[in-house]
Amino acid sequence: MVVNVGIIGYRNHAQRLISLIETNSECKLEHIFHPNKEIDDIRGTNSFSDLLECDVIMISSPNSTHYEYLKKLKSFTGYIFCEKPPAISLEELNELKIIDDTKKGKIFFNFNYRFSELNGIFRKYLNSEEMGKIVYIEIVASQGLAFKQEYVSSWRADGTNNRFNLLDTVTIHYLDLINQYFGNSKNQFYFPKLISDNGTSYDTGHLILEYDRFNVSIINSYATPFIGELSIIGTNGYISIKNNMLEVRTPRNTFDKNNFFISPPILFSKKFDIQNDYSLSLKNSFDFFISHVLDKKKFDLLLYETSMETTQLILELKNN
Repeated sequence: MVVNVGIIGYRNHAQRLISLIETNSECKLEHIFHPNKEIDDIRGTNSFSDLLECDVIMISSPNSTHYEYLKKLKSFTGYIFCEKPPAISLEELNELKIIDDTKKGKIFFNFNYRFSELNGIFRKYLNSEEMGKIVYIEIVASQGLAFKQEYVSSWRADGTNNRFNLLDTVTIHYLDLINQYFGNSKNQFYFPKLISDNGTSYDTGHLILEYDRFNVSIINSYATPFIGELSIIGTNGYISIKNNMLEVRTPRNTFDKNNFFISPPILFSKKFDIQNDYSLSLKNSFDFFISHVLDKKKFDLLLYETSMETTQLILELKNN
């Protein structure tokens, strides 16, 4: 079986998905849709009805359009791959929550960090003897996109429709990852800033999640040099990712000859490229989706529900 795919979107992230489709021998890209722009590709189309011929429709358009396309596909009986976030308002999200379970089972929201090596590290160590009880988690993921010439004219920089674009496109991944292991935090504090003065949407944000015994800090920006760093500090050990190196150090009770505490020995280390992990997680997520299509298998409804929960948290942060 070859899966016929149509995609909404043609640049940036959509282009990454197009590459994954084209390199998968079990997929054939039939249509690349844009509502009004002429796409320089024989598969380009401005006719939405062309997409309805496909087995799969992928939504990789600006965030503000996701819900409207899902609404237009209400009668579509094939599979839908939709980039996060599913919706940009609580009203839209509530509509998605009440659609029929049969329909939900054929919709996949791409929270691709669930399929990352970073998620594997969390799974292995967060509740481990090596780490002990978690004391603090910090994630810094940033780059200089806001200083690229094309940024100002992009939808990401449009503060009218995408004021919190960084929260929607980057922070949401890490929040989703944290929520898988710890559930909803008791308090959330979000501090958005426009640093670059390019565009009108926020290009930098700091999210703090307060749990009963520890806090999580997530800093994301489009206005800095590239940074991909992580720290997980526990009562018996800690994990760090910095300068493309991952280290796990444990146990706490490590002393020098004078019986003073010193840094624990390295239990495990390896090269770890956060950018590469993103690319691999995207491929893993896409492959997971296509395997369900090929097997004509429904997605676990828990995936749909957790996507709703993460998106609701993001929307509540915006409103607060």
